Amino acid sequence: MWLYIPMIIILIIADQGLKFWISANIKLGTSQVILPNILALTNVRNDGAAWSVLSGQQWFFTVITIVALGMMGYFFWKLRNDNLYMSAISLLIAGTLGNFIDRIRLGYVVDMFETLFMNFPIFNVADMCLTFGVIIVIIALIKDEKDE
Repeated sequence: MWLYIPMIIILIIADQGLKFWISANIKLGTSQVILPNILALTNVRNDGAAWSVLSGQQWFFTVITIVALGMMGYFFWKLRNDNLYMSAISLLIAGTLGNFIDRIRLGYVVDMFETLFMNFPIFNVADMCLTFGVIIVIIALIKDEKDE
């Protein structure tokens, strides 16, 4: 279990550090191409959830985030001996806290990764943590189902 706490901290620092760098170095609403036709760093503000759903509903996100973190904390303790679930929950906690810090501190979330090869919402490190965390939970559930 103690291996996962530094993982959470490192992911939050990476998320917040990149958001700080983007905000300081790329003008709001502009992009810097990193890999032509593949990836750009774009400074955008998102005051909603994924894909700007529920834009401007900060009270809602605060309540949901606190409840979700409580549930994740419970499972973090309960499943502390299962590395697959612990990896997933650690990613989910890091992603949730990374975006929650932005919402509390700024009132919006800083997003930056823009895929140029497909039309996809701009996202950040915390969003990647959440996505991979959910994928690993699904894998763990499928594995559990097969083991029964």
